[in-house]
Amino acid sequence: VVREAAGALRGLGNDPAGLVVACRRLVEKHPTCGPLWWLCAHIVTAAEPYAVARRLAGELQADTTPAVLARALPAAARVCVVGWPDIAAEAIIDRGDVTVLAVEVDDATPAFVRHLSRSGVLAESVAAPALGAAVLVSDVVLVEALAAANGQLLAVAGSRAAASVAHCSGVPVLAVVGRGRCLPAAAFESLVARLSEVDAP
Repeated sequence: VVREAAGALRGLGNDPAGLVVACRRLVEKHPTCGPLWWLCAHIVTAAEPYAVARRLAGELQADTTPAVLARALPAAARVCVVGWPDIAAEAIIDRGDVTVLAVEVDDATPAFVRHLSRSGVLAESVAAPALGAAVLVSDVVLVEALAAANGQLLAVAGSRAAASVAHCSGVPVLAVVGRGRCLPAAAFESLVARLSEVDAP
């Protein structure tokens, strides 16, 4: 989504006002996407926004977080994840020796399991009520950040429960924070506030 947004924003040409409006609409449409907030914040404050969009898209493409995570995972580990963590998925596929228990939190989780299976990874969907059991039989729990700042992390529903069970049971928890997901405190607070507005009745 972020790479596509960067390309679309570059295509706006010399229209600073249109760029600001486009960034605002992108953030409103994807309020939990930390990298999109990061991208838009840099673009609207840049003297050369189109060059910045191109550079940041390249940085996202070259993110080394999946490679670092792949090296950090124990050999032949059983890993518990929640939902569809895209960065963790890259690391898991690169490793090839990892077994995945994916806790279902939305309709995308079964598709995630199929994606891993097509890549040769042993993966199984776990119903949300069995989250605790999945954590207890895992070697490590991966919690992927949608956004993060100052030791705080925003992740998909169920992530806190998984991390809490793991902590109480002595199962290691790794926070996965890719490029563009660690935001300044003010941006993170704005993201959380925006999310609260979206969730309000």
